[in-house]
Amino acid sequence: MICPTHFGRKNIKRKANKRQVSFFSTVPFKEIHTAPMWRRDAFRHHLIIRIDAQLDHKRGEPSYAPHFSEKRMKTQATPKMMVLHAPVGVRSIVSFLVAFFIVASSIVFLFDRGQEAQVQMAVEHGRQEPWVGGTTEAGDTSKEECNWSRGQWVYDNVSRPLYSGLKCTFIFPEVACDKYGRKDVMYQHWRWQPHGCDLPRFDAIKLLEMLRNKRLVFVGDSVNRNQWVSLVCMVEASIPDDRLKTRIFNGSLISFKALEYNATIDFYWSPLLLESNSDNPIIHRVDYRMIRADRIEKHASVWRDADIIVFNSYLWWRKQNDDMRMKVMYGSFEDGDARLDEMEMMDGFEVALKKLTEWLGENIDKKKTRIFFAGSSPTHFWASKWGGEDSNKCLNETEPIYKVGYKSADYSLMAMAKSYFETLLEPKGIHVEILNITELSDYRKDGHPTVFRKQYVPLTKEQIAKPASYADCTHWCLPGVPDVWNEFLYANLIMYR
Repeated sequence: MICPTHFGRKNIKRKANKRQVSFFSTVPFKEIHTAPMWRRDAFRHHLIIRIDAQLDHKRGEPSYAPHFSEKRMKTQATPKMMVLHAPVGVRSIVSFLVAFFIVASSIVFLFDRGQEAQVQMAVEHGRQEPWVGGTTEAGDTSKEECNWSRGQWVYDNVSRPLYSGLKCTFIFPEVACDKYGRKDVMYQHWRWQPHGCDLPRFDAIKLLEMLRNKRLVFVGDSVNRNQWVSLVCMVEASIPDDRLKTRIFNGSLISFKALEYNATIDFYWSPLLLESNSDNPIIHRVDYRMIRADRIEKHASVWRDADIIVFNSYLWWRKQNDDMRMKVMYGSFEDGDARLDEMEMMDGFEVALKKLTEWLGENIDKKKTRIFFAGSSPTHFWASKWGGEDSNKCLNETEPIYKVGYKSADYSLMAMAKSYFETLLEPKGIHVEILNITELSDYRKDGHPTVFRKQYVPLTKEQIAKPASYADCTHWCLPGVPDVWNEFLYANLIMYR
């Protein structure tokens, strides 16, 4: 694009005693562009400036010395020619309009290119398309009019990730993928966009103010711990002073405390909700799984006084093989009425739900405590479901699933939990809110640690030779998918108190 300043100066029109100079020959374009409106109006009404000129008798050349220029502008004498041309003022106006059009077109073009670079891809339920827009502050979204769980993944490398996994003090090594060698970071830049509305923008300070003098507890398995670590990383970045935040391990309980707010965010290990042979938070790999049907008080005593409870218990009820069954113990050996049954895993889950619902109905303070039950977190072990090779599992996946209408997660356990809560607790005025994170997570085959995590057990030669054999396609890299789960939790907390 030709600079208007140079354009004007090279086209100064010569006359014998009076000269007309294009306004742009002496006024920088930047000055016009940034001038106040009243000055721009003045510019438009004075496009042509007439300048008195003097003759330089020594060199015999015309010289122009405008009162607003410090340097004399000189032009070489040229042979006289007969030229038919339009009035100089008209040409100057045309030049101005052409230059203005070129500049305006360039600005629009660069803006459009910037938007395209900012938002490159989107994965939508049913179709794929880019989306440009922003989230809203709390209060702008009506949950009654919008289902947050239905939407699309939008690639956003401006507002995502919400924190740095490498800088989060309290991140766990099994989900710190970039720390353990994962080079592609595209998985960190996806934002969930519901259809027809926006999720409230996450505000760590606002959440901590809400949790002032309160206690939030996550209860469940390692996937629920994954969500707990995510939330801790989301809020701890807003507390720059390390002396004002702590993490304490106490057996099955891990506590994060924001001391300035007296706010506590806990995780409690209870993978099967009831007392079980898998209650050890470190050593819980067992040949079979067993629960005690009528024993929950040991665990419940930990979350009894909580202001907010988030339960999650699906992973440990899934069959690892076709023959897997749950052992259920009734009574106790001490009382001499012990009885051991075996049942399908789903039936065992119903036993646990029944006891949990019974305890909540009899013990929870519905005026104080809010209860959430997180949806099932899908795994991605069978690559053939999205067109890959099963032998690879989710290894080397770097993008979400684009398959139209993709759905592979099992919703049966979540449906059972919702039915129990509505039937047995709603009549008592106790509302359990379901965080439906299943569908949005189902698309994210790219979000798992695979081999990029700490290995607590030394790898065998066979595993080293075939990395897919030990790839973790269950848990989630952080920053990543669980951050959206917590955005759901945050939105519910601030909008529906």
